[in-house]
Amino acid sequence: MKGFRRFLAALRARLPEFYRDRASLLWNIAMPILLILGFAFVFSGEDEDLFTVAVVGDKAETAFTATPHIRFVTVDDREAGLAKLRRHQYDLLVDLAEPPRYWLNDASPKGELAERLLLGSYAEAAEGLPERGTVSGQSIRYVDWLLPGVLAMNLMFSCLWGVGWVVVRYRKNGVLRRLQATPLTAFEFLAAQVAARLLIVLSVTAVVYVAALWLIDFTMQGSHLLLFVVFLLGAACLTSVGLLVATRLRTEELADGLLNLLSWPQLILSGVWFSLEGVNPAARALAQAFPLTHLVEAARRVMIDGAGLAEVWPQLAILAALTLALLGVSARLFRWN
Repeated sequence: MKGFRRFLAALRARLPEFYRDRASLLWNIAMPILLILGFAFVFSGEDEDLFTVAVVGDKAETAFTATPHIRFVTVDDREAGLAKLRRHQYDLLVDLAEPPRYWLNDASPKGELAERLLLGSYAEAAEGLPERGTVSGQSIRYVDWLLPGVLAMNLMFSCLWGVGWVVVRYRKNGVLRRLQATPLTAFEFLAAQVAARLLIVLSVTAVVYVAALWLIDFTMQGSHLLLFVVFLLGAACLTSVGLLVATRLRTEELADGLLNLLSWPQLILSGVWFSLEGVNPAARALAQAFPLTHLVEAARRVMIDGAGLAEVWPQLAILAALTLALLGVSARLFRWN
């Protein structure tokens, strides 16, 4: 019971530091909103005349797959490919197994043109025409696809710097040395930092979410409760990364460098700005080691695909396991001085 009271005392001491810094608070809210509005404006025009065709399984060498000006991507799951076809993320889905089949979205003009290229290539090769299938669905805007990544990106920066950098500053200024003289344990102190950061980042994310909904009326197909769980576990995991960085460092400059080293590869390879389909397989494998990748993937599946717990539990399990492991290591390595 005494340990819990000490934890609450540390938590109450940490929270005012954030909301009293009004400039930092406003920037954490305004920056992601400005990013969302900027991308909504930049990508508000018509799509380029570029065909994207998904091929189920390995891409076989045929007259059609040799057609120029078409970007071919491979998908392992036909149903997942059809879901993206419904949202106009693919112009055509092709299964080249015997008998060959293809699907297009009956509301997509680009799909009809891609279909003509497909049938034309089979006619020129004097091959039997593949079976035809159709799906229906409305397209999503790039800003709808981007929003989950922007929310996750803002959460990542807030978690890493809001804990990792701050704890190092405490150590440099002698705050941790004074806390060491109190009954507060390292685990209680670290738990208070995590709890305070979760309250802050989830509150800020909720404000940004509501503001973006009011400004651009984005797509939200899934459960808000499940989305909250996704961001809760993602914030806990990224906060734990920040704590791990702060366990021994003595200067803010070194902490800043390490946090940048951890954040920018995640920002580039986690799928925040662009899909990882079609990128180098080694890069896709590396991305699976980043917490941000699983956070963005789970959030995007809930918001755009309407996925339930059964579809996103692998990402949630990874985030939870990483959180527990990182917190344990941080508590063991933590030094007050």
